[in-house]
Amino acid sequence: MDKEKLIKELRFKAVRSSGAGGQHVNKVASKVELSFDLANSLALTPLQKERLMAKFNARLTKDGVLLLQCDEGRSQHQNKKLVTARFMHLLQKALLVPKKRKRTKPSKNAIEKRLKSKKKLSDKKSNRKKPDINS
Repeated sequence: MDKEKLIKELRFKAVRSSGAGGQHVNKVASKVELSFDLANSLALTPLQKERLMAKFNARLTKDGVLLLQCDEGRSQHQNKKLVTARFMHLLQKALLVPKKRKRTKPSKNAIEKRLKSKKKLSDKKSNRKKPDINS
């Protein structure tokens, strides 16, 4: 995955931010929307695309475009940096292949310890019963 190629494929759009903020918020487009065409990306291998499509299927549009937005900062530049960093982190996290778990067998000592504790608990509970006088 080449970072520069990915960044070149990103599309940014500045939009007016919603919510309270006084007179300034009505004049300035500080919210940044990032769009990344995952389906037609040249920076990713087909295997990476397939993996990302599966991971982001709920976040993608019908055309296979990933949309992210940020309006946390007060300036457009700050929001652009934040949304780009968030995008890169999301990609790295999604492309990370988890290690396969190796199945292990419990040691003889662990099995013996478990059985002893079960027996101890069983004895404790059986001692709570009323004694059987008939036998």
